[in-house]
Amino acid sequence: MILGIIPARYASSRFPGKPLVDIQGTSMLQRVYEQAKKAKKLSKVTVATDDERIAEHVRSFGGEVIMTEPNHPSGTDRCFECLQKTEGKFTYVINIQGDEPFINPEQIDEIASGCDGTAELITQMIAADSHEVLFDMGEVKIVLNDNKEAMYFSRMVIPFIKGVEQKDWHKHHQYYRHVGLYAYRADILERITRLMPSKLEKAESLEQLRWVEAGYKIKCVETKFDSHCIDTPEDIEKVLKLMGKV
Repeated sequence: MILGIIPARYASSRFPGKPLVDIQGTSMLQRVYEQAKKAKKLSKVTVATDDERIAEHVRSFGGEVIMTEPNHPSGTDRCFECLQKTEGKFTYVINIQGDEPFINPEQIDEIASGCDGTAELITQMIAADSHEVLFDMGEVKIVLNDNKEAMYFSRMVIPFIKGVEQKDWHKHHQYYRHVGLYAYRADILERITRLMPSKLEKAESLEQLRWVEAGYKIKCVETKFDSHCIDTPEDIEKVLKLMGKV
């Protein structure tokens, strides 16, 4: 059984109250929830929040919600508390970003297909096939081994292609960038929440490096779906245009 969890906080330095923002008549959080419910491989979907305003909103549209502690350092920690408080026996948890209102249910099913009982952690990647995307330091790149497991995540471009101009690197190596959907095997989720922040994590500001540095294996599943996150109020119009909604 796979539990889909949508962590949702009200507080946000760039966009306070973001989960409740109205997008063409429906809140962002409700849109994410309804998309997640369409995924065929999830046994249950719930919202994990620390704010009663969000919890009340979820109940108003008939969604399931779990109240969690306010001081979690990450969505991963909030997912673990939610798992502990949710009835049922779940083998995997999928952390569904609460700021992607148009996430495709097929994308969730893609990562769920990797939940085979042996994979410890699973995430998604998409081909980086242009110089502009590859050298965008806001995009996280993945270095893979032959088993499609992550060896490293970086905002820099790795590997360096010796003897080739940077503008042509993507033509000489298949680079992938990270798509931030995660699946955790339930027992591994418990273990990684006990880890202290690592040196590599602090250097790159990437939580998943903590798990890699501790020796956990992250399976990477390729997706054809790009992620369209909303981080600021201005992003709403951009995403609506990208999705052909305006």
